[in-house]
Amino acid sequence: MAQIPSRYFIDLTQPEIAAQLQNNPLVILPAGSVEQHGPHLPTGTDIYAANVIGHAVAEQMDGLVLPGGPLGVTPMHMPFEGTLTLTPETYMRVVEETCASTAQHGAKQLLILNWHEGNIPSLSVAADKLHRDHGMTVLTVQACYIAADLYGHECGGLTHGGEIEALAILAHRPELVHLDRIDYSSDQEHGRKMDKLRRTRTFQPVLTDIRSIAATGWYGKPEHATVEKAQRMLTEVAAAIAAEAGEIFRQLEAVQGGVAEVRRLQQAS
Repeated sequence: MAQIPSRYFIDLTQPEIAAQLQNNPLVILPAGSVEQHGPHLPTGTDIYAANVIGHAVAEQMDGLVLPGGPLGVTPMHMPFEGTLTLTPETYMRVVEETCASTAQHGAKQLLILNWHEGNIPSLSVAADKLHRDHGMTVLTVQACYIAADLYGHECGGLTHGGEIEALAILAHRPELVHLDRIDYSSDQEHGRKMDKLRRTRTFQPVLTDIRSIAATGWYGKPEHATVEKAQRMLTEVAAAIAAEAGEIFRQLEAVQGGVAEVRRLQQAS
């Protein structure tokens, strides 16, 4: 594995980036959002989570973490101050053009690491275009769901502003977590019921306002979060993603041929 000063793309010089892409053409795009997370977590919770996990994954997979930009698609949270949203069209274009730039300079594998559910449809379209039009082997991982799989049983599931999200920030910027400010929440049972409904693969309702899930904009029990548990979650989530992503990339290269396959298809058409 190459020794480089930083895993963050924007920390490196041009020769350092060129050498790293030649050594291992893997780039990681953190995807999140800027939106309200109650009185105790920062509005940048989702992008902070994606960045810190992305960096840990990059260390294990020998990749570079791209400057994904903090904004995402989050109109559902616009009823509350602190939320900034892009349209799906704008977001898809930013993702595609950012990653296509790296493809032009030699990046061949792209891992999109997402922590915001509102980005999922747009990222799916952008990932398809990056493969078809730019020849990248693309894998999108929903990091928040990985965290929920590993820690949901002891954290009350994946809830907006709940313990899992508090842990993600405690692992990166603990000074931004204000558990002492928690003096209200939303109905736990209702929130879990609505989240379960919108996350099913069979019936998919359209919800346009976070208040239909949580009247206060958030729910959960983040008061149980600790720095020690946060570091443990970060380590385990990053290890799980790196191991599975590495295996999936190997499978994709075997069946798709990566860039070579896309170029053959383009020439044939």
